[in-house]
Amino acid sequence: MQAIYQKTLSKPVSFEGIGLHTGKKSFVKVLPAEENSGITFKRTDLENNNLIKANFSNVSSARLCTTLENNYGVKVSTVEHLLAALYISGIDNAIVEIDSEEVPIMDGSSKDFLDVIKNVEKIDQPKKRNYLKIINKIELVDGIRKISIEPHNSSLEVSFQLNYENKIIGKQNNTINFQSDNLNEVSSSRTFCLFEDIEKIKKFGLAKGGSLENAVVVDNDKVLNEGGLRNNKEFVNHKILDLAGDFLLSGYRIIGKVFCHQGGHQLTNLFLRKIFASKNVFQIISQKDFKVSKKFHSKDLEKLAVNA
Repeated sequence: MQAIYQKTLSKPVSFEGIGLHTGKKSFVKVLPAEENSGITFKRTDLENNNLIKANFSNVSSARLCTTLENNYGVKVSTVEHLLAALYISGIDNAIVEIDSEEVPIMDGSSKDFLDVIKNVEKIDQPKKRNYLKIINKIELVDGIRKISIEPHNSSLEVSFQLNYENKIIGKQNNTINFQSDNLNEVSSSRTFCLFEDIEKIKKFGLAKGGSLENAVVVDNDKVLNEGGLRNNKEFVNHKILDLAGDFLLSGYRIIGKVFCHQGGHQLTNLFLRKIFASKNVFQIISQKDFKVSKKFHSKDLEKLAVNA
């Protein structure tokens, strides 16, 4: 059963590590926040204009990770795994203090974040949680990549397909219901890349902190990481994890059935923008009886970007 009331942490939790792309060390503290405040990043290394709302409209780049940016050009990147951990943990409101421009990659999944967060009590807050319920199917196609969402019962269900020429990755698909399924394999599935792409990625100034400690690296017909894969669908499971984190940027828990083929951060962000710009695609409801509390139209997009 979905939660009725909004939730936050009972006390702060902290993490420390290096950024996957910058290679810089960073310290993160996740603090409780007031109801209806959502998730806000705070750059503690900056004195002014250092707040960045976790909202899809603030995504300035989605190349290999999700980067948020406020109106003053202040950024925070690789937010997706921490956001996925907050999503899985049921956290609606939090302030994420960070002393650098990139969230630490930890082990390349959400596992390290969840291992800490799960040991802290979650507090019900006075305000009810609202859900974004899909009422009509909507689709986005970009070449071979496509994503769609259609009405579903009372949960988020994601079906994801990957198709790589590499023999190890190959064709993978999985379907996960975020309400009823065990999420341990999804949350512990690590980011991955092909060995042949590493130099190309680094030419873009990315992956400066990447290693076998925080990413799965596939070289032709073998996994280079000691111990191999954590589960037999780790590649597609990580894509599902990324999608969950990026979906939290909607400002709501989404109720619908998602199908995604060859997707990634960029496609997901474009899809969220299309959903919120479309009429009669979804309704905002409360959980108590799942009665409709409000219809949502594109004219509300600007308001959501400020308040979500």
